[in-house]
Amino acid sequence: MAKKCVVIIAGEASGDIHGAKLVNAMRVMDNDLFFCGIGGDALKKAGVRILFNASKLSVVGITEVFSKIPNIIKGMVLVKRLLKSLCPELLILIDFPDFNLHIAAVAKKNNIPVLYYISPQIWAWRQGRVKKIAKRVDHMAVILPFEADYYKEHSVPVTFVGHPLLDIDATEIRIVFDKKKEATCVLGILPGSRNSEVARNLAVMLDAARILSDRIENIKVVVSLAQSVEKTFVEQIVKQHQKHFDLEIDTRSVKTILKRCDFVIAVSGTVTLEAAIYGVPMIIVYKVSMVTYLLGRSLIKVKNIGLANLIAGRNIVPELVQNNASANNIADTAFKLWSHPEWQKDIRKDLIGVKKMLGASGASKRVAGIAINMLRIEKQIT
Repeated sequence: MAKKCVVIIAGEASGDIHGAKLVNAMRVMDNDLFFCGIGGDALKKAGVRILFNASKLSVVGITEVFSKIPNIIKGMVLVKRLLKSLCPELLILIDFPDFNLHIAAVAKKNNIPVLYYISPQIWAWRQGRVKKIAKRVDHMAVILPFEADYYKEHSVPVTFVGHPLLDIDATEIRIVFDKKKEATCVLGILPGSRNSEVARNLAVMLDAARILSDRIENIKVVVSLAQSVEKTFVEQIVKQHQKHFDLEIDTRSVKTILKRCDFVIAVSGTVTLEAAIYGVPMIIVYKVSMVTYLLGRSLIKVKNIGLANLIAGRNIVPELVQNNASANNIADTAFKLWSHPEWQKDIRKDLIGVKKMLGASGASKRVAGIAINMLRIEKQIT
């Protein structure tokens, strides 16, 4: 193959988006590249040959993974064969740790350089994985400020590249802060990017919104529909609540929805950090199976689940987890937030601080620079 070959694996929706930005940035630096691997629509649009769709692999929780085991095995077999037959000049892994760390071991045996972009949350749980990473990964590109120090302590080559969500026009963020969106109170519902997340969380979030509609006059509720979630599935859940209050599904980008919202109720994940970057007050909710929750609680080493709170090192926005994430509790917390403008103002100020801690824009370009340098080193060796 004349072109330099890069295999890229992004097993989740957010990784697919960040991976696409990385691929585009790499092509600007070196157009003589061929990309293939696992991903979704974003990577496909970026010109990556998708050999296995990431939607077949993505799942949240420990017990929930069992339903995906056949597809996970198929994906692993495919990638192993690909690495052995194609011998790419570089393997780029994006988040998705249980799958990707296994693939990293295969790459190591075949002398394929490995760049890992977006670290597993080893600082939160299963910290022993850092030993595997040290053996299997050539370079870590991390997006949270405290992650670099953690890897340096364990002698893992690492670069803090900043968060890819900051690769936006700063004027857009100021518009969100300064502009009054709509005459009514607009509540955003961000139920997650996986069907399993939506199944566990959307109904209770809408029940909370219904309770709020009796307390807040002229409230409008906007449900964000991620591209990775089945629209008909969301529509079925929404249909049961639509007659009770002003409710709509918005299929546009999260940033477009955030511009409309006075505050949001969001499932824990990357989207909460996106809300933080745009300075939108939020309530974070999180529900998984009881077995997953109990196992996770015994293993997790941090106090918070929300990324904004984790980065700040304290509670900036409310978190309601598992049994505490009931419709009444969510509604009560949301009403309290809505009823106290000073609290909203304090949250916005704190979120500005979080955004500053995430570094400057240009994460994708910085990771692309690392990747291109690794390709050049590999070329010199071969």
